[in-house]
Amino acid sequence: MQFICPTGFYGAERWILALAKYLDPQQVSCDLAITSEPTNQDLELTRQYKQLGLETHEIAMRGKFDLAAISKLANILINEDFDLIHTHGYKSDIIGLLAAKKAGIPCVITPHGFSTHMDFKLRIFSWLGGKALRRATKVVPLSQQLMKDCEQLRVPENKMLYIQNGVDLSEVEAQEKPERQSGAPKRIGFVGQLISRKNVFDLLAVFDALHAKHPATRLIILGDGDQRAELEAHAQTLPSKENIEFLGFRNDRLELLKSFDLFAMTSTLEGIPRCLMEATAAEIPVAAYDIPGIDQLITHESTGLLAPLGDKRLLLQHWETMLFDTKKARELSTAAKDFVYQNYSAQRMANEYTCLFKELTTKI
Repeated sequence: MQFICPTGFYGAERWILALAKYLDPQQVSCDLAITSEPTNQDLELTRQYKQLGLETHEIAMRGKFDLAAISKLANILINEDFDLIHTHGYKSDIIGLLAAKKAGIPCVITPHGFSTHMDFKLRIFSWLGGKALRRATKVVPLSQQLMKDCEQLRVPENKMLYIQNGVDLSEVEAQEKPERQSGAPKRIGFVGQLISRKNVFDLLAVFDALHAKHPATRLIILGDGDQRAELEAHAQTLPSKENIEFLGFRNDRLELLKSFDLFAMTSTLEGIPRCLMEATAAEIPVAAYDIPGIDQLITHESTGLLAPLGDKRLLLQHWETMLFDTKKARELSTAAKDFVYQNYSAQRMANEYTCLFKELTTKI
């Protein structure tokens, strides 16, 4: 059973879909359990999971944290004879682990990232989530940096396993690159949650500086999140405001991605970003801050251009290089595509998870 308390339809949700799609149904039967809360009832993940021909279970919650969800999930695990639960996210880890204990089955936790900017409630969830990690049957982080983070949270070494992240590249391959008119503005794009660790304020600042020098440019931001209203309000104060688009969640995400001339990230904290894997697979040039997680996909001057965290001036220079030095941008983006195809396929990831699931369930 895959289990998540979704915040929308972003990296973790897409990651679950990729894993489920590539697991061999002759070896692993993989259902999805998902919470439905008053503020989150438009469950895109449920719809797409069903399109794979797989079973889903919605667990109604009366608020952000409803203790009754533990028993509801445990009853599903027991009544339908599940062998293992696999959880994603602070709240999911807590509820999933307690339900697994009730059901007497192993619990695998995959951390997708740890936030450093938290309100009081999120700090509580983070603290409880850290305790859940230490009590899980197995903890499988998405990146080497997340492995180190788990070590700092005192997760026992014998409970941890590194399985390198993967992405469903078939979706990217299937999407054709849209036609562009000659002389159309250069398009800088970002895809992801609009939350503090994505540091979109820096993205806006760098674009505003770029647009002052190169007016034929546009910034396209795909995604939603807690900071969206604040970011949109800030964008309206910038001279470049007429050239900044907040498009929210879009079903035509990959078509829009392939229309970008540059994929940009200014995150302060990442696992291994799925959106970045998709951008490199789509052969879109990348310029970003050099942080753990991003550095596992992008090597400076080899597969993209990186600037030290917070160095907006240098990042602007990298944007200009990628946008206006066509030859270099093509060389770097081609190398990045080759790298992600060789190292980050969803099939390889699914095969490794199958081995783990078999190992844990044969020990019952």
